[in-house]
Amino acid sequence: MKLKCLVRSRIDVKHPLQQSITTLQGVGEERASDLSLLGVRTISDLLQYFPYKHEDRRIRDLTEVGHEEKVTIEGQIHSEPAVRFYGRKKSRMTVRVLVDNRYLVTCILFNRHFAKKQFTIGKTAFFTGKLDKHRMQLTVQDYSFQPKRQPDAEQDAGGIVPVYTVGEHVSTKFLHKLIEQALQKYQDHIVEILPNALIQKYKLMERRNAIKAIHLPQDMDEFKLAKRRMIYEEFFLFQLKMHALRRTKREQIEGVAHQIDTEQIQHFLSSLPYKLTNAQQNALQDITKDMTSTSAMNRLLQGDVGSGKTAVAAIALYASNTAGCQGAIMVPTEILAEQHYQSMQSFFKDTSVQIALLTGSSKAKERREILAGLQMGLIDIVIGTHALIQDTVVFSKLGLVVIDEQHRFGVEQRRKLRQKGTSPDVLFMTATPIPRTLAITAFGDMDVSVIDELPAGRKRIETYWVKPDMFDRALDFIRKELAAGRQAYFICPLIEESEKLDVQNAIDVHAQLTQALPQFKVALLHGRLHSDEKETVMREFSQNEAQLLVSTTVVEVGVNVPNATLMIVQDADRFGLSQLHQLRGRVGRGEHQSYCILIADPKSEIGMERMRIMKETSDGFELAQQDLELRGPGDFFGTKQSGLPEFVFGDMIHDYRILEIARDDAAKLVQSDAFWQEQIYPQLLEYLVHEGVLDSETLD
Repeated sequence: MKLKCLVRSRIDVKHPLQQSITTLQGVGEERASDLSLLGVRTISDLLQYFPYKHEDRRIRDLTEVGHEEKVTIEGQIHSEPAVRFYGRKKSRMTVRVLVDNRYLVTCILFNRHFAKKQFTIGKTAFFTGKLDKHRMQLTVQDYSFQPKRQPDAEQDAGGIVPVYTVGEHVSTKFLHKLIEQALQKYQDHIVEILPNALIQKYKLMERRNAIKAIHLPQDMDEFKLAKRRMIYEEFFLFQLKMHALRRTKREQIEGVAHQIDTEQIQHFLSSLPYKLTNAQQNALQDITKDMTSTSAMNRLLQGDVGSGKTAVAAIALYASNTAGCQGAIMVPTEILAEQHYQSMQSFFKDTSVQIALLTGSSKAKERREILAGLQMGLIDIVIGTHALIQDTVVFSKLGLVVIDEQHRFGVEQRRKLRQKGTSPDVLFMTATPIPRTLAITAFGDMDVSVIDELPAGRKRIETYWVKPDMFDRALDFIRKELAAGRQAYFICPLIEESEKLDVQNAIDVHAQLTQALPQFKVALLHGRLHSDEKETVMREFSQNEAQLLVSTTVVEVGVNVPNATLMIVQDADRFGLSQLHQLRGRVGRGEHQSYCILIADPKSEIGMERMRIMKETSDGFELAQQDLELRGPGDFFGTKQSGLPEFVFGDMIHDYRILEIARDDAAKLVQSDAFWQEQIYPQLLEYLVHEGVLDSETLD
């Protein structure tokens, strides 16, 4: 019987947790409609509608509470509440409470004057809010006349209280009661999803107990154990899905099984003017192993600025050539394409490899010759821009595709280049160092190789942080470097003046520097220039026709101007660490000592910390990790829409060890034939079907 059909037959059986929410007491059609807006339609949905945080409302001794700290107090009403009205329907009620017969705390409640009669002298009440310890004044967020949990021998009143996202017509109180009711009736129907061997190995709480403890924790220790279990489950299921997708879909695609001539590769390596670093050798080993496999390669090669990714790509292209295949390199700009073309010509000058450059600027005759050469197999490697994905470009036998700065191309553009061959191997390259924690999550469907070692002999870029009032000194340094025949970049965060942000802008700075440095040509580059204008400006700068380039962050990653030795960044505290490191990497590419000057007057702790880290750290991966910790995974790529999964319990930064363990466990399980053939973990297979992973007919 087909695996997919067999699994579906199990899912189609009506499970108690799949019943409608209306089976619970107090939920009619109207309530069900309100709950459906929260995504809660079944008992299972309700039990997995987890709180977004927990508040510790255990009663504490006020001597242990800090100023402005959130706290829950228990006390007796000491005096009649006083109410003062202001504006329409706005009020402030003051209630004085005696705590432990020692402290008189003034509780402030806004817009709750209707409850005045509830606060009678001598009555016990529980208040939660932020305490101004200097005035002994509590701004009340919540109050009750009952503890949140009935106190027992081991637990203080107040307890650990879950906080849920609720809708306009669904109150927290109603949701709490509904979840308690569902747990009483259905907790025993919650099925374990993790393999028992993993539960025993890591001493994890059972799923049914963990779900109850997340909603109704008895104490903080129980909650921590439950959360640990749910973090592992989240990470494990996500990684299981990624590895299953790789096995059932990507690895079923037959790629080009390159018959690489290892002797020729060794001869080529020995002809290079330098020895590969250990990191380069490891990355090359990963790539050639993929290339000789029958499955199509889908690998990301990430390396710091100047780490030698291009050399590794060149060797991989040569390996493909020895197997009788063609190679293609696609880059985002013509300037970068020309630089790659020159690099490849240098790499292959002593070989018979035929290289061509194809861009939008290629002359008609030259273009016709290149297209004919590719189709007849006379050209071995072509370097180009988007021009490579046009319909007129036809290859004889495309074996390897290299896409540089892959994030600059859309999914459709990458797909079109792949379709130029019969499932060619694809190598993506990026100079943005991505922390391992983020890479194994964001690129779960890719293999990742890292070059985290710089070639010997590279000079460290000296980095300085100066405040805006030292601009004249920075200007003197620019003048000195340019007079010595060097070139410099000056980066600004905005193009034009902004009323919202008090920052220097590129247009004003260009005018200012043109006037201050009349003996040098100062060029201007920003995002509103037409692509042809950008190309012209960058070409002038790369050929030293312009000595100083004032630019926004559109300065191309990968642009190589060895004569540029100075990078100045205005308002540097407004950039992330990874972005600052990328900008710094534009210099330090030649024989002369290079410098980076960060002009900033940071008023925030994060801004100060960034400047300190930039001065002390030159390792891109270490910077990327610290950037991730400062900004969070959602903002790491400069945008919230980075395609990263949103975990309910897990934090990719703080829980990275659990993430890596879960990834290894999931990979081991998916690679096991027993997992697929013997169906020893039916719940996991059901999960994969539900997620659409097993929709591929290649499994049947």
